[in-house]
Amino acid sequence: MQNVKKIVLAYSGGLDTSAIIPWLKENYHCEVVAFAADVGQGDEELEGLHEKAIASGASECHIVDLKEEFVREYIYPTIKTGAVYEGEYLLGTSMARPVIAKAQVEIALKVGADALCHGCTGKGNDQVRFESTFAALAPQLTVIAPWREWDMVSREDLLAYLAERNIETTASATKIYSRDANAWHISHEGGELEDPWQEPTKQIWTMTVDPEDAPDAPERVTLSFNEGELTHVDGEALSPYQALVKLNTVAAAHGVGRIDIVENRLVGMKSRGCYETPGGTVMLKAYKALETMVLDKAALKYREQIGLEFSHVMYDGRWFTALNDALLAGAESFAKKVTGDIVVKLYKGQATVTQRRSPNSLYSEDFATFGADDVYDQKHAEGFIRLFSLSSRIAALKNQG
Repeated sequence: MQNVKKIVLAYSGGLDTSAIIPWLKENYHCEVVAFAADVGQGDEELEGLHEKAIASGASECHIVDLKEEFVREYIYPTIKTGAVYEGEYLLGTSMARPVIAKAQVEIALKVGADALCHGCTGKGNDQVRFESTFAALAPQLTVIAPWREWDMVSREDLLAYLAERNIETTASATKIYSRDANAWHISHEGGELEDPWQEPTKQIWTMTVDPEDAPDAPERVTLSFNEGELTHVDGEALSPYQALVKLNTVAAAHGVGRIDIVENRLVGMKSRGCYETPGGTVMLKAYKALETMVLDKAALKYREQIGLEFSHVMYDGRWFTALNDALLAGAESFAKKVTGDIVVKLYKGQATVTQRRSPNSLYSEDFATFGADDVYDQKHAEGFIRLFSLSSRIAALKNQG
């Protein structure tokens, strides 16, 4: 064991981190400071957290409110890139990790710690996301990952470990699912989901109404953007976090935002997860619909390329890198044109854009109409097509001898 004196642990109050506190004290003979981030996971998860941390052996517990920073500095920039990992995943867990890990480093520097610790397993993506942030922001600090060191391998082992030390926990050996929640989404893994042939049962979903049970009447919501930033929902001026909370409430009631996917983890294995992202689904649909009004073909194509690359940068935990900065700068330049209003219809699990308008719109009814017009001479298309297809014509003539 390395010689460290004070460790700041990313603490959730769950089974893993409750066991990590005494384990660190016993094996590293050091002071342990608990750090918890409020990224909008809900009051239920944060209730009593300070008391639980101290009871587990922590000397201090810092709970930092990151909700607005999370949405404003991480979610909104990601939306501007249009990033969707492997075509479906809206990166909810991925986006939260850099803001959490950054705040953890800040606490460590504030309290004079010489080490950082997380409860991520050696199988997942989060260990990479946390430790890449640590490396970028505080490479001088030692990193400790208990799941890669201790000999405990199951929930039963952790429960027994805590019972031997008379440390109370609300966890049990019968927990089925692994869940991660924040303002953007909630993820579900484990249990029957480990069999990809098993349809998710109703007990999987916790954030959204079953689309089959959603209201029979659709609801419409209007989103207003200014230079890529969502500023109003149904005409009401809201902060980034407040706007997301409102959209979550409205969209969840209609069963919007559910996906069931098998994804490629960074460490090489595939995993299956169910995700609920109601407000985020509406927000991203609206943003992309507005983009189609204001970006020309070449610009939109390049923005799509940024989104594809950025989805992997974000998923792989490379937020604090030069590549991340470059991609965000490119997306931001396109976002300057994304101003206007979008109406989204919510109905039985679907979010459908029905109305669009923008002062920067490139759409012209005069040019696009199927009726008579005075601005477009259709004869001009012949010369354009001949030049556009000239290389194909030359190749065909050559092949014909």
